[in-house]
Amino acid sequence: MKAAVIHGPGSVKYDTVEDPKINAQDDIILKVTSTAICGSDLHIYSGAMPTSPMVLGHEFMGIVEETGPAVTHLKRGDRVVVPFPVACGNCFFCNHDVPGNCEHSNPEHYGPEGGILTEKGGALFGYTDLYGGIDGGQAQYVRVPYANYGPRVVPENLTDEQVLFLTDIFPTGYTGVDWGEVKGGETVAIFGSGPVGIMAAKSAWLRGAAQVIIVDTLQYRLDKARVSTGSTTILWDDPKDVVEHIRSLTNGRGADVCIDAVGFEPERSLTDKIKATINFEKGSIKVLEACMSAVRRSGIVSVLGVYPVNYDNFPLGQFFDKGIILKGGQAPAHKYIDKLLEYVIQGKVQLDDIITHRLPLSEISHAYDIFNKKEDGCVKVVLDPWK
Repeated sequence: MKAAVIHGPGSVKYDTVEDPKINAQDDIILKVTSTAICGSDLHIYSGAMPTSPMVLGHEFMGIVEETGPAVTHLKRGDRVVVPFPVACGNCFFCNHDVPGNCEHSNPEHYGPEGGILTEKGGALFGYTDLYGGIDGGQAQYVRVPYANYGPRVVPENLTDEQVLFLTDIFPTGYTGVDWGEVKGGETVAIFGSGPVGIMAAKSAWLRGAAQVIIVDTLQYRLDKARVSTGSTTILWDDPKDVVEHIRSLTNGRGADVCIDAVGFEPERSLTDKIKATINFEKGSIKVLEACMSAVRRSGIVSVLGVYPVNYDNFPLGQFFDKGIILKGGQAPAHKYIDKLLEYVIQGKVQLDDIITHRLPLSEISHAYDIFNKKEDGCVKVVLDPWK
């Protein structure tokens, strides 16, 4: 089959690889009909997350081609969407609705410590050896483990593009709002107007937020976010000015909830990069720092962006003085996917309006290049594996 394979930093190629096979009795083989590039894939593409060559991609859906003998609720021909964590469905953490911590899906590198290169969480599709080494879905076919727990059958009257983002970015955006305990009437400030940030804004409106603010360094992404969500937008130039702007919109208090939808690889100055190098740190926590300044006292900061290493300059004093509640981690996509699918079915939310590029999988190198460089107005790329 054809697949997108990472060969090293900045090198994703359209390769011919072996077809996937049933390895366990509850596996399925999926013929992928649509897949997408996620912002977190760029951490692998940039070399910030070490990996050996593997098929990338954790946002995919398709048609069931083959089922293992223990698969009970799916059959050949079913059209399904697949949550991005690989989770067994019956361990302690799966039973407590945190499938990203599954005890069984990442046996080689799992552990309670959560170290930088050791004792990681559960497996993720197409996301390095540290997270299971399971090939992803930027391919014509993909093996899906634990198929009795993950895949959801989707209505035939909905297109792929209407439901594809139930795999990751919609559940992830919704997670940030749910962690923020948004019940109605709150101000939610979202840092990052990429796909996850836009989905967080859509989720905040669904939960009854009174005001949604989106911050980004690029005007074209803010323009897309404004059209897609109707939110207030702020262009990031100076972080202090951004924080003051948010306070000016909230009677001086700050936002009730701040969501970090950027992570450790924001746009950075040369000074920031030198500082990180001196501190032996990857990336920066500048966005998290801005969230902690912009949130009100006793407010909540939800961290959806990836942070794979430790940072010595974490603002612990501010965290304590303001009484901030801080939550982060892999989104529990399985927990929310059924509710979010209902929102789509009922027409309460539109997901496909963020797509800016529809490309054949054969153009995968170009797709990663423009998504990484934020060129050609690129916000979200959807790929057809059969072109």
